[in-house]
Amino acid sequence: MFTVYVLYSDIFNKIYIGYTSDIENRIIAHNHPNNKGWTKTFQPWRIIYSENYDNKQQAMMREKQLKTSRGRAFIHSLIAAE
Repeated sequence: MFTVYVLYSDIFNKIYIGYTSDIENRIIAHNHPNNKGWTKTFQPWRIIYSENYDNKQQAMMREKQLKTSRGRAFIHSLIAAE
């Protein structure tokens, strides 16, 4: 099973969209002090949305959709509704 997820940084008003086969450890990695990636700059992150898929290809397709302007509008509507 693969999870497509959206992270949100309240402090910096940033979103991050990704997919993984291990959501719990992936969130920990994004928030870990030794993280060397893009997400380190905007910590802490919290998960605001996720969807599960049976295979990697489906998850990759959905991640790509969420990264479009329409997908980002959907994500920003979720944030506004909080």
